[in-house]
Amino acid sequence: MTAKQLANALLAEEAANTSPNEPVETVLVTGGSGFVASWCIVELLRRGYAVRATVRSLTKEQSVRAAISAAVDPGNRLGFYAADLTSDAGWEQAVAECDYVLHVASPLGGASLDDPEALIAAARDGTLRVLRAASRAGVKRVVMTSSCAAATPSLYSEAGVIDESLWSDPGNKSFDAYRRSKTVSELAAWQFIEEYGGPTTLTTILPGAVFGPVLTGDNLGSVQVIGRLLQGRIPGTPRLGFEIVDVRDLADMHIRAMTSSAAAGQRFIAVGDFMWMSDISQTLRSNLGGAASKVPVRKLPDFVLRLLSLFDPSLRAVTPMLGRKYRHTSEKAKRLLEWHSRPSAVTVVDCAESLL
Repeated sequence: MTAKQLANALLAEEAANTSPNEPVETVLVTGGSGFVASWCIVELLRRGYAVRATVRSLTKEQSVRAAISAAVDPGNRLGFYAADLTSDAGWEQAVAECDYVLHVASPLGGASLDDPEALIAAARDGTLRVLRAASRAGVKRVVMTSSCAAATPSLYSEAGVIDESLWSDPGNKSFDAYRRSKTVSELAAWQFIEEYGGPTTLTTILPGAVFGPVLTGDNLGSVQVIGRLLQGRIPGTPRLGFEIVDVRDLADMHIRAMTSSAAAGQRFIAVGDFMWMSDISQTLRSNLGGAASKVPVRKLPDFVLRLLSLFDPSLRAVTPMLGRKYRHTSEKAKRLLEWHSRPSAVTVVDCAESLL
């Protein structure tokens, strides 16, 4: 058999295994230019879904499409819609005839230092906007990206492991705007579903610190920690630690939660290994050689970070976390979704290499 005949035989076999009458399910992914959303789009396309992505402006379509195409060929299965969480415009068109919605988008946090209440309100109202549109369109399920910040105790003196049964206190004023926004918006989502009573179901995903390969430069969140280490912008490693989840594994959990009957009405924590910043620095230096020459090796005393926070407001949110080792568990996702996470050291190195 020639190479051409073999290729034709493989194509014929593939066509025979695909029913022409079997419809392709369509998934709407909100915040399509973001770090997590872009990987959700990639994984959905790899698994045969048609994908719609919302962006705040269609001027972003070309760059996002190029980034997605670098990882997977979208063919004609990827479309873009302009829709913003702060406005009703565009959502009805974006979600029409969709089977599922992955609500990954979150309002930008840059204004949270000046007006934290505005960020919290935008997160809550944006979530309800998406849920209203999805329920009117009759989608099967909305999978919402929340955060471990929505399952965090007010005090860390309690012993034991934290699971999905714990809720952060949204009225705790010591929490930063991001943590409160995630808690308030997730609570609002569950209240909406409880009062709605229709066929659309809800599942929420609560990730830890999300690292991994970068596809676009938008909304990088936790990844900026790795970038600052590589650039030598941090004078030393403070006693801060992260429950790391790989963005690829997080996308996988979203899709498993989207289709699993056992996931309806459930929260799922998504975390892998815990790593101190000193561990991350050592991992980078050990694996990247000269490319990690600026990564700090000395440890930064707690009082130095607290002093720096007096002049850098962005550090004030992390100073309460000094020396704390979180204890969230993903056992529920492993049990119900058969989900697994890769080693965090692998995730950190892959993340750094993509940034380089």
